[in-house]
Amino acid sequence: MATEQNLRAQMVAVARRMNAAGINQGTSGNLSARIPGGFLITPTSLPYERMEPVDLVALDFDGQPLAGAPAEQRRPSSEWRLHADVLRSRPEVEAVVHCHSTRATALACHSRGIPSFHYMAAVAGGPDIRCAPYALFGTPELSSLAVQALEGRLACLLAHHGQVALGRSLEQALRIAIEVETLAAMYLEASLLGDPPLLGDAEMERVLEQMRTLLYGG
Repeated sequence: MATEQNLRAQMVAVARRMNAAGINQGTSGNLSARIPGGFLITPTSLPYERMEPVDLVALDFDGQPLAGAPAEQRRPSSEWRLHADVLRSRPEVEAVVHCHSTRATALACHSRGIPSFHYMAAVAGGPDIRCAPYALFGTPELSSLAVQALEGRLACLLAHHGQVALGRSLEQALRIAIEVETLAAMYLEASLLGDPPLLGDAEMERVLEQMRTLLYGG
């Protein structure tokens, strides 16, 4: 198990890779990772290229500074509540990535999720990727709606906002976020020819079983 110091370094590296991968712009996204008693989250309004491990903020699940955290921490991301509620409701999840990737956000602006037009929609753990209804950023309403949309899933879209991806590690959460953006791009392209045909529930269950057998995305 990674030490907190190593985890902080991993988080900074993954935050920078979010922008390098093109799924995030500027300081708009955020990510978190579970630690004993709470979680680490990226601070608000600090460009990732300037971020250092010490800048990450340690909180408990009520948004309070974690016991033993540095006396003068930076302010956490305005989306700390989203991360806290997801991690609290999903004990198997170790990391959360939230970003405003362009194509996933374009779908979310129409309150559209990603249906089973391609078998890789199962990468999020179900036959489709849902879109949570709109709520103001940073609010309990947003995190509640996100938790509902993520039920049985490792990713969802947020209407008029962006996407959220979960993982058993930072690496997995980042991979899923990138795959969600790729699927959104393919879905938008396929939709230029009309609504693409969808794979049925039975076939998507076969896909999910095949992924579980092969430990896909682990």
